[in-house]
Amino acid sequence: MRSLLKWFIRVLPFIYMGMIWLMSSMPANAIVELPDLSLDRFIKESLHLVEFAILYLLLVAALLTTGKFSLALSIVCAVIASLYGLLDEIHQSFVPARSATVIDFVKDVTGVIVATYFVHRAYRKHQFERVQKYFR
Repeated sequence: MRSLLKWFIRVLPFIYMGMIWLMSSMPANAIVELPDLSLDRFIKESLHLVEFAILYLLLVAALLTTGKFSLALSIVCAVIASLYGLLDEIHQSFVPARSATVIDFVKDVTGVIVATYFVHRAYRKHQFERVQKYFR
């Protein structure tokens, strides 16, 4: 059972990346649109901060299952999540009814940086050791 969970956690970042790609291929209001347009826009713009922070955290979780997590690999995960944010913005520039802006990319990277701060803080306090032992 642990082995199955371990592999699911390792594949999860790629599933999530596919979901990001799929949602970026649709118009902004394809999934949900709130009646208050200003609130709808605010929430969707705020999701940039969360969306790529989640991707970074999923990449970290995948690394934790290998027992090889380090601060250097955490930085690699942050770079991968940020570059995927850039790729997502480039992809959106080719999708009708979508836009790509530098500020959106800045929001993506900001979310990753904030998540990285908390992961590094937890790592320094040895809070991941129990998780890594579970998957050994």
